[in-house]
Amino acid sequence: MKKKYIGFTLAIVTLLLIGCMIIAGCGKEKAADTTPTTRLIVDMADREVTLPVEINRIAAVGPVPVINTFIFTMGEGDKIVNGLPGFAKSERWKYQTVFAPHLANMPTIQESRTEPNIEELVKLEPDVVFTMDEQMAASIDNANMNAVFLSWTEPEDVKQTIALVGKVLNKETLASEYIKYFDETVAGIGKAVSAIPQEKRPRVLYANMQSMTAPHEISDWWIETAGGQSVAKADRGGQQLAFSMEHLLKWDPEVIVVSTPEDLKLINEDPRFQKISAVANKRVYPTPMGAHVWAHRTAEQPLAIMWAAKTFYPETFKDLNLEQEIIDYYKKFYSKTLNEEQVKEILSGEPKI
Repeated sequence: MKKKYIGFTLAIVTLLLIGCMIIAGCGKEKAADTTPTTRLIVDMADREVTLPVEINRIAAVGPVPVINTFIFTMGEGDKIVNGLPGFAKSERWKYQTVFAPHLANMPTIQESRTEPNIEELVKLEPDVVFTMDEQMAASIDNANMNAVFLSWTEPEDVKQTIALVGKVLNKETLASEYIKYFDETVAGIGKAVSAIPQEKRPRVLYANMQSMTAPHEISDWWIETAGGQSVAKADRGGQQLAFSMEHLLKWDPEVIVVSTPEDLKLINEDPRFQKISAVANKRVYPTPMGAHVWAHRTAEQPLAIMWAAKTFYPETFKDLNLEQEIIDYYKKFYSKTLNEEQVKEILSGEPKI
């Protein structure tokens, strides 16, 4: 009788242990099922976008080189799955593929600065698509992809854009470091030029001399942040201001920053421009060209401000080691170490293949 009781007890204990193991196993399976695979973010059009927790494939459509600068700044350029548009495959845009070499072999899904081929975009299976066009964002959503809208209307919107891109790409700490760097750069340059009276600040024009335009309203901001007076600001009614020779003579800029090296040659050789103070005093400079044109909207804006300040006031900023700042910037944010020759090439505004 005692043996039967012991056997019965062992059987009960065994069944209980098996039950516990089954329950424990079910519990583990249940925990795995509740692990989040998606997250919700709000983009710059106040759209709610559901994204995967991990982002491994990124696409940029529209003004691709501009958007790429934000992705590069978060050190995630190697995750971009679409190549450069047709217009950005020239040597002028060389540093897009220096910072993300694989882009040279990625498929082109748009030739112009506007609409991509949605069917080709779908084939790339991006986890997220960045765009600066709300209608394009809607089209991407309709194709069952995740569109995140970025907006840049005011100069300092670059910080909000970086913050959002950092959140999307799980690089919020690096985004915060960029914003701190941006603010400290602006404050440092501002403090250095604050003692310079307005009347002693150089009259500056950023121009495309071939089209006789003052493009990109943001140039007014970086010119004035660096301690200059933007001669085009008062007449500007939008992003681009067309001007005549009469305007140019009236403004008589003391410093001219041109958009391309070809402009530099044109303005120095064309006899019409020789009476302009900037030309007569040899103070005409090409804008540097890194991942994007520094004088335009780009995440490289802090570098543009430092370059402009040192260009306007070489003595005031004689201790600013711009070359080292450039090397440090791209190493920290782009995860790319440049050599001295590359830095000189960027500052020349004339990348060569």
